[in-house]
Amino acid sequence: MYQIASEETYKDSQIIIEEGSSGNWVYVVLSGSVEISKTIGGRKFIITVLEPGEVFGELGYLGAIKRTATARAIGETTIGVIDRAFLDQEFNKLSGSFRSILVAVVKRFRNLIDRTCEFSSRQDVRALKTLTLTFKDRQSFVKAYTGNISKGGLFIMTEHPLKENEQFLLRLQLPGLPEPIKITSEVLWVREQSDTEKRPPGMGVKFSKMTKRDNQILNHYFQTLIKGEEKD
Repeated sequence: MYQIASEETYKDSQIIIEEGSSGNWVYVVLSGSVEISKTIGGRKFIITVLEPGEVFGELGYLGAIKRTATARAIGETTIGVIDRAFLDQEFNKLSGSFRSILVAVVKRFRNLIDRTCEFSSRQDVRALKTLTLTFKDRQSFVKAYTGNISKGGLFIMTEHPLKENEQFLLRLQLPGLPEPIKITSEVLWVREQSDTEKRPPGMGVKFSKMTKRDNQILNHYFQTLIKGEEKD
């Protein structure tokens, strides 16, 4: 689908693009996953998680602006660098007026991302962290990611949200644990995919029940995340 000039492989948590840096290469995820995040007021906000076939870095190319977000590998990840000569050739086919419109859209979208991250900042204590999890819908287990976590719940980024008030079993994989912890949870609200909103689809859930051991493990992990954010 894309003309790939080269391929690059990154280890888990390795930064691919850093927010605020210069650069206008465009990338496509070939394998693994890529976390896209922004830092607002000293705090990290996860925008989305990209899967194979999805493109990133396009804003820097189209708008000739500094990188608007940080891209970080989740697990071992391979990305393709899209051929720059091909992009330039295709972009230059557009009229000058249409190119100006694209640049204006990019800059407006950048401002929208900043405002969305600021609006999403709440007063309750949360930790922004991408973790792998699974939950069971009516047919099978669905793999997804958490965008933020607190002692009482989390936001799950998924295109297959459950219904509001629905209870389900959540399996949350914490780093360093051989098995996921199991949490009975309830859906508080749902955000569907929208063509006008750029926030990721998913659902906000609260924790209803878990074993005493799993609760202790989760609280310890959460406190570790909070202390890490304070140091940063």
